[in-house]
Amino acid sequence: MLDRGVLYAVPHIRGGGEMGRAWYEQGRRLNKKHSFEDFVDATRALQDAHLADARRTVANGGSAGGLLMGAIANMAPECYAGVEADVPFVDALTSILDPDLPLTVTEWDEWGDPLHDPKVYQYMKSYTPYENVPVARAEEGDGETVDDKVSSAGAATGKAVSAAQFPKIFITTSMNDTRVLYVEPLKWLARLQSAGVDAVAKIEVEAGHGGISGRYKQWQEVSYENAWCMDVMGLAH
Repeated sequence: MLDRGVLYAVPHIRGGGEMGRAWYEQGRRLNKKHSFEDFVDATRALQDAHLADARRTVANGGSAGGLLMGAIANMAPECYAGVEADVPFVDALTSILDPDLPLTVTEWDEWGDPLHDPKVYQYMKSYTPYENVPVARAEEGDGETVDDKVSSAGAATGKAVSAAQFPKIFITTSMNDTRVLYVEPLKWLARLQSAGVDAVAKIEVEAGHGGISGRYKQWQEVSYENAWCMDVMGLAH
């Protein structure tokens, strides 16, 4: 990517420790949105400095970082041409409400406990990607656009963002992922597509949460993902 003129930036969102414990605390539980805002701010800083162009900017994150990808696409779709979300934790509210899942109770320390705290429930619902897909837009007879409440499939807190405004979405998931069940990203995919978003998914049938094993297979997997990113950036041959 560097050989093709791509600027590759890795923002460490609220996790580096160099700003102290308080900085980390202000980016979780009922302050979780600050971590999403940090990523958008880092993106805009690069674009404002003319180091990056929003028409060619692609964001990438996996697992909880996949939730970040869905959140930033909802919050600032104008900043991104494409978003790659790997094994994304996009239906976080549903999963965190189920204490029978192996990671739920321990994750309450990071996200909060929506099962017993109504404030946490409402806060998580306001940012989880599955609950906030863009609302589809339909054309009226006079040419004006109106919100299509049916096709948004119950996204009560979604924005009225047209498909043309939303970045392209590439999702990866694995059938044997026990951390983020494949149903999460596929439910999100269905809602995105119903809203008219250009969204596709690549599903591995053998891999787990960390992707496929084997050096050559991993290279093939990364190459496939990079090819999509470069195509969105206009760099594909």
